[in-house]
Amino acid sequence: MGLLAAFGVLSGCASAPLVQGVGLSSYEAMTPAEDMFTKARINVKKQGVLTARTVKIVPTTFAPSVSPTLTDQQRALVANAVDRGLCVSLSDRLEVVPADEPADLTVRASVTQATETNEVAAGISAVASIGMNFVDLGVPVPTPRLPVGLGSLSMEAEAVDPTGKPEASMLWAKGANALFSSPRMSKASDAYDLAEEFGGDFGYLLVKGESPFGNSDLNLPSWQKINSAMGLPPKYAACERYGRYPGLAGVIGGQLGLPPEWTDNGSKQAAAQ
Repeated sequence: MGLLAAFGVLSGCASAPLVQGVGLSSYEAMTPAEDMFTKARINVKKQGVLTARTVKIVPTTFAPSVSPTLTDQQRALVANAVDRGLCVSLSDRLEVVPADEPADLTVRASVTQATETNEVAAGISAVASIGMNFVDLGVPVPTPRLPVGLGSLSMEAEAVDPTGKPEASMLWAKGANALFSSPRMSKASDAYDLAEEFGGDFGYLLVKGESPFGNSDLNLPSWQKINSAMGLPPKYAACERYGRYPGLAGVIGGQLGLPPEWTDNGSKQAAAQ
């Protein structure tokens, strides 16, 4: 009971406000939707979304003024993580086409707020986690992070039809969690991890035509998602522009607390520069 109580104290979340930007056609018809750790407001026209067969993704914007303490490289990595998460998630039902081709839906997303991760606290947590791997307690014991310096991310996104009429929109905010978020020694690490989660949530909204929150159904990842997570080629060539997931290197890097900048090459355009 003492251990559980300690976990309860430590399992705090970073505060993540819903921050409205200027990228959506309208903010009036959005309704609250959330789960234990995520705040959101959504609007979806289910029939219009489910009749769509193709989609294209406009690169996510992340202005320097939104999080001036992050470097240009870190902001680009976070924005690319959003796009890659979107591309893989949308591929479950929709055909993802290049940005210069016509599509039934066009997705635009923006980072509206990002709080940096405290690198020192994350480093201490990573070392403690590695140390616990050498302690034999007979049962697996999760090692919580220090509940300070946790990062957060706020996003907004919209999907419009070929005439520009919005079919789905979402305001989204989530903070890193002391129990379930991996500590990495980078100011951008939590925003990077949360970016992929947002991509999955907004992708779900367009694939299913309904909220990704509060759903009790067991949703196992598709084979194409598993393959992509392993660093294998994505289902659609259009997703290659965002680079492939780091795969095993990313898993090992995460366990060692290495910055995502060390294991993720980002978009193909960035890697070519």
